Amino acid sequence: MKKILKYIIPCAALFTVGFFLLPGCKSPRKIATVETGAAKAHADFFDSMRGKEFQFETLSARMNAEILIPGKEMSSRVDMKMVKDSAFMLSVQPLLGIELFRLVMDRDSIKIVDRMNRRYLAENYAGLIGQTPIVFNYNNLQSLFVNHLFYPGEDAVAPAVYPRFSLNQEGSKAEIRAKDKMGLSYTFTADGEEKLLSTSIADRAESFALQWMYSDFRITDEQPFPMLMDMNVFAKGASKGGVRLAFSRVQTNVPVQIEVSIPDRYRRVTFAEIMKMFRPNE
Repeated sequence: MKKILKYIIPCAALFTVGFFLLPGCKSPRKIATVETGAAKAHADFFDSMRGKEFQFETLSARMNAEILIPGKEMSSRVDMKMVKDSAFMLSVQPLLGIELFRLVMDRDSIKIVDRMNRRYLAENYAGLIGQTPIVFNYNNLQSLFVNHLFYPGEDAVAPAVYPRFSLNQEGSKAEIRAKDKMGLSYTFTADGEEKLLSTSIADRAESFALQWMYSDFRITDEQPFPMLMDMNVFAKGASKGGVRLAFSRVQTNVPVQIEVSIPDRYRRVTFAEIMKMFRPNE
């Protein structure tokens, strides 16, 4: 379980990982990735991407999270609830629906409840400055889970933000690049009809990188949604493991409740304490 948490906690808290209740047994209809498409003017391309974003006000989801550690694989059921631009929750339930780990994030703070070790974390993002390799932004994190393009540090990709992206439409896929204030590089790829296929984040020296890939697009509420997401972490070019999120059920625009209760007997810890525990050789 420590090895599971070793990847769940950093992924959920940093970029995240921090992970569907459609009645009936019928599977969503699968759609193909479009390999070709006519090149568009810069602003028209981003207008098209925004127009085709997955639309929702609330999102309720169930998935299997497969923890991919070199030499070993583990999996767990994960429930996710999200209120657009407001808050989301991941509930990790590896055994018989018994929750062992819960992460709740809103626009200002992060809360983690580790039931196995009877401890919790409650931090405002301002308190995490300098402790993580990227700057927290709720909307950027939300975008990773719902297959949206984002600009680092911005709440939305509005027309005023378009010129900050570089765009290369050569070949069968479009490549979009941006940089944040800390010098991290963001690379996005899209197919011929502007569906986002991947998001990559790397530091200046490319010694650290996060890659988030989207596939198995299926029609959900009359719009495409990637039912398979692969998140991988790299250090100095070598894979350090990752998480594969295989969505089984997805439902939008239904009432969801996002909350976290912390038992009195749980010990409060800092983000630095949690990260130190899971670093190798410490």
